[in-house]
Amino acid sequence: MGLDIRWPIGLMFTLIGVLLTGYGVVNRAGSVSLDININLIWGVVLLVFGVLMLLGASRGTKNPPSA
Repeated sequence: MGLDIRWPIGLMFTLIGVLLTGYGVVNRAGSVSLDININLIWGVVLLVFGVLMLLGASRGTKNPPSA
């Protein structure tokens, strides 16, 4: 099979990270608890993880060895 599982995981986490980061930036007053904007922080964490998964998928082995 040619599908690397990192592609859909990376796309999903990147999309959710972008949405959550955007929501955290736009709605600063509604998502602050103890002076921490949790939506912004977790949005960036998910975005970084998604980008790392996409980078790993793109740099992965192109043709697996034949057995």
